[in-house]
Amino acid sequence: MTSYDLIDEAVLDAPPDVVWEALIAEFRGGARWWVPANTFAAGSGSPDEVGGEVRVTVHTKGVDKGGPKLRFTSRTTAVETGRRLSVEYVDGVFRGPSDFLLEPLDGGRRTKIGMHFRGRPHGWLKVLAKVADIGAEHSKATSAAFVALGDMLGKERVR
Repeated sequence: MTSYDLIDEAVLDAPPDVVWEALIAEFRGGARWWVPANTFAAGSGSPDEVGGEVRVTVHTKGVDKGGPKLRFTSRTTAVETGRRLSVEYVDGVFRGPSDFLLEPLDGGRRTKIGMHFRGRPHGWLKVLAKVADIGAEHSKATSAAFVALGDMLGKERVR
């Protein structure tokens, strides 16, 4: 059975509380920095509360560009505000846990953000995973999202 155990990280020139707010805003549907690869829509509850659900759509060719879309739902399992958000993928094309971790650096002026993804493909994605490197695509999209987040936060701090 195919499964993924991936860690993607980046260092951002923003304090952890600012990064945390941007992360939660994105999961509520902000569509500011994970686009064009992923979009998020809040389901029941809030993404930063245990039990909150988020519907995730992975746009394989980019938003509004056609191509297959991977849909799944995450449910928040643990929250340490400003430090860690843990989720479980409970419905759709992925199942399994994932963690978003924030670590303050340089006295809190910078933040290391990491995503530890431990998903398993489910349904039709199990078939696709036999011929496509889903893990590499996941890391590529996550890394691009972290770069976009860093760019966005840098521009916001200049204003």
